[in-house]
Amino acid sequence: MKLRGRVHKYGANVDTDAIIPARYLNVSDPVELARHCMEDIDPDFVKRVRPGDMIVAAANFGSGSSREHAPLAIKASGVSCVVAQSFAGIFFRNAINIGLPILECTEAAERSRISPGVSPSRRSRIPISCSS
Repeated sequence: MKLRGRVHKYGANVDTDAIIPARYLNVSDPVELARHCMEDIDPDFVKRVRPGDMIVAAANFGSGSSREHAPLAIKASGVSCVVAQSFAGIFFRNAINIGLPILECTEAAERSRISPGVSPSRRSRIPISCSS
């Protein structure tokens, strides 16, 4: 299987405060949360993201708090799925609960050449052939 689309790449340990800053915890509207998705680590994310785009990250994506705001913000921004080497347990469960497709696959994340920091989004194919 191959996923195709624009990819927004991030490094390791992207926590929930980076995904949606804590100052927006009083917001419950997914559309409003999407307007602030990734704004502290990638200020132009909301300008670049398009429906169907993917986030690809290194290890421990979504660490931090247990709130559902982070996967809600990602889903409402139009991201079709998140692929990472690994996810924090609570983020993993929250993503499933709100219907955000996630895929834990070291090979796919490594093939996308994840490096620390943010790389510009670009069209890419992500090969999926994970064995665990």
